[in-house]
Amino acid sequence: MTRYQTAVLDNGLRIIALPTASPVVYCGYQLNVGTANELPGEEGIAHFCEHVTFKGTTRRTAIDVIQCLEEVGGDLNAFTTKTDTVYYSAILKDHLSRAIDLLTDIVFHSVYPQKEINKEVEVICDEIESYNDSPAELIYDEFENLIFRGHPLGHSILGTSERVRRFTTDDAIRFTKQYYLPMNSVFFAYGDVDFEHLLRLLEKENGAKVKVIEEVEKPVESSLPPLSEYQPQVVEIDKHTHQAHVMIGNRAYSIHDKRRMALYLLNNILGGPGMSARLNLALRERRGLVYTVESTMVSYSQTGLWSVYFGCDADDRSECMRLVRAELDRFMSVPLSDEELSIAKQQLKGQIGIACDNRENLALDFGKVFLHYGWKKDITALYRDIDAITAEDVQQVACELFPEERLTKLVYI
Repeated sequence: MTRYQTAVLDNGLRIIALPTASPVVYCGYQLNVGTANELPGEEGIAHFCEHVTFKGTTRRTAIDVIQCLEEVGGDLNAFTTKTDTVYYSAILKDHLSRAIDLLTDIVFHSVYPQKEINKEVEVICDEIESYNDSPAELIYDEFENLIFRGHPLGHSILGTSERVRRFTTDDAIRFTKQYYLPMNSVFFAYGDVDFEHLLRLLEKENGAKVKVIEEVEKPVESSLPPLSEYQPQVVEIDKHTHQAHVMIGNRAYSIHDKRRMALYLLNNILGGPGMSARLNLALRERRGLVYTVESTMVSYSQTGLWSVYFGCDADDRSECMRLVRAELDRFMSVPLSDEELSIAKQQLKGQIGIACDNRENLALDFGKVFLHYGWKKDITALYRDIDAITAEDVQQVACELFPEERLTKLVYI
């Protein structure tokens, strides 16, 4: 089992570290707040706060924040998702104290000056408009809003330009005061770091003491509004695009649902990143109808989503949809052979192993699962779960999610 080191400070901050020989340390704060925590009328504020958190603290100007790690060759970054906000750095281990000082300062002591907000708002609006100009990306947001209609999991992470331009210093302070708290956060570190030294640095910057080492209590999961009953829809929107963009999908399984692993494998066979994925073979390799076709899945604490996306010439849309339908029907009617199942498992485990070699992504991933669920990411256990999947498990999931009458469809024409 992977040997993580964990602790919690008496202010509630949980800490997880994974030691490795690399002199490059990936570390940061993951906060249990994202788009799903926004109230009606404040859509986009989580992403807005992520941007303006860099614009000055009680002891640093915006320029000081930018230069702090760059002076020693380090990187500082952040992003917002539906369920979390992350501030992190990549730094040589000799400069770990500098990174922790800066990260703690911006996360917990930013002042969100209105003068800086006035400039940054236009940057955010440019990001929104560039996104709106990309139908292949925009369709994912609109599709999630159909699947989770009326629920905060559905609305866009970026919000709208009109709303973002109304946000002020007071809005940022109000939102971060509620969610940017040590007890709502995890600090993660991955690299050649002495754990006791890491704890001392975090104690100093947080003004807190270590409360527990090793066995850290499981966090209380975020309380989100209940989901309304799922109602499949078929929606066509005239976007005046050169291509037709199509999404097909269904609500799926939560992170706690045992069927999620069978969908994980099924999704990879159907439309995963490999060129041998069935949808890629059917639509692109054999017929040359699309440049991109993929299927994706995501699991949240109370629900999930599975979907297929492709872009094609408008005249080919019906044929592409027929081919996608044929592949879905095949999974429903014909169980995987022993050989197909074995190859699919080997492929997925290989992809996971290679992905874990990306140290930045691994650090962000183990920080996230520890933040939300208190789990210590264990690749060996994940491989065992994949090995336990049967052909019947895969077929059952297909029969639950793929029936035509259960699918929502969104088309840009």
